[in-house]
Amino acid sequence: MADALPFRVGSALPDPPFELYENDSRSTDSATGFDIELTKAIAHALGRSWELVPYRGSDFNGIFDMLEDDAVDCIASGTTVTPERAARADFCAAYYVSGQSLATDTKRLPNVHGIDDLAGLTIGVQQGNTSQPIANELVARGRAGAVRVYDYHDIGKALDDLSNGGCDAVMKLAPVLTWLVRDRPTLDVVQRGISREEIAIAVRKGNAELRGQIDTAQQSLTADGTLGRLVATWLEATHAAR
Repeated sequence: MADALPFRVGSALPDPPFELYENDSRSTDSATGFDIELTKAIAHALGRSWELVPYRGSDFNGIFDMLEDDAVDCIASGTTVTPERAARADFCAAYYVSGQSLATDTKRLPNVHGIDDLAGLTIGVQQGNTSQPIANELVARGRAGAVRVYDYHDIGKALDDLSNGGCDAVMKLAPVLTWLVRDRPTLDVVQRGISREEIAIAVRKGNAELRGQIDTAQQSLTADGTLGRLVATWLEATHAAR
């Protein structure tokens, strides 16, 4: 029987395929995606019930406040491990390795095939996303014209702007960007592998006990094939979709 204390998971929805809503209700009961299914499996392995706590902030890095405030037990939100984030939280073993990708409107800008074609152009990024420092560095080196920063939940507006000229390219993790452009016929991911980033679940700083429990659960889910099936279903299938 599950423990009375739920396994509380903080996540910034929607960010498919890591987490998304199955309908427009935005009810936590309709949440699904890689992180959702993985943390449900981890909760089951820990003998605890599962609870989703959505993050509503405009800057993704604010999600770590939830750990510090003890509002959640862990963060599972397609979260890349960085030194700055590791100073605020402890990360479990990485469950996936991905990297930044670049999308553009191939009808409006047919000659943009990657970051080497961004001279004078504007890159759209989300506030607090790991794409932001990469885009800033491209501008600092004169390889791009400017960076336009969108609130974390305004990714739809950023993609709209690719077609109307509000920005010229959008940078984001490859599985997510591939998913987001798949129903936009003139948009395409033109480059992947811009960076190499480990993605992992985060727990409150110093919570070695929970970190160890999650790592052990992940090892079991790897051994029985559950983790591999989730990766194939949600993350690798996204790359193959387009």
